[in-house]
Amino acid sequence: MNLTGKLAAMALLASSLILSGCGQAQIGAVDVTKIMEEAPRVKTLTGEAETKVNEAQQKFEQDMNAKPDMTDEEKLKLQMDFQRKLDGINQAYAAQIKNRMDVVIEEISREKNIDVVINNSEDQKLIFQGAIDVTDEVIKKMQ
Repeated sequence: MNLTGKLAAMALLASSLILSGCGQAQIGAVDVTKIMEEAPRVKTLTGEAETKVNEAQQKFEQDMNAKPDMTDEEKLKLQMDFQRKLDGINQAYAAQIKNRMDVVIEEISREKNIDVVINNSEDQKLIFQGAIDVTDEVIKKMQ
């Protein structure tokens, strides 16, 4: 399911909770873009990822220059290995950031008795009023 489909499903779930008569549902909102830009833990992890990417880039360049008479096949293999390494670094750090953000959002949701938390970034507004914005709290807890 693509991002738009997921967001639509979350909005549908939130509205069904409100309309279902099962009591007052509390809806939370976070601006993930702002969290990614401002949270100290995200900045730390991003810096670590950049360092690893730079180290991998340097090793790749050393390997490419170490043997100038490499065949095209050998060069392609080195490039593919390098790309896999970059993908692995990016995925590992993205997973760490997402997992930490999920844990923090869950903690705040429990503390505030929020039933649903929706990504409500400025560039993809889903809720214009009535939601509890927990973005700043998430940023503070992501130390």
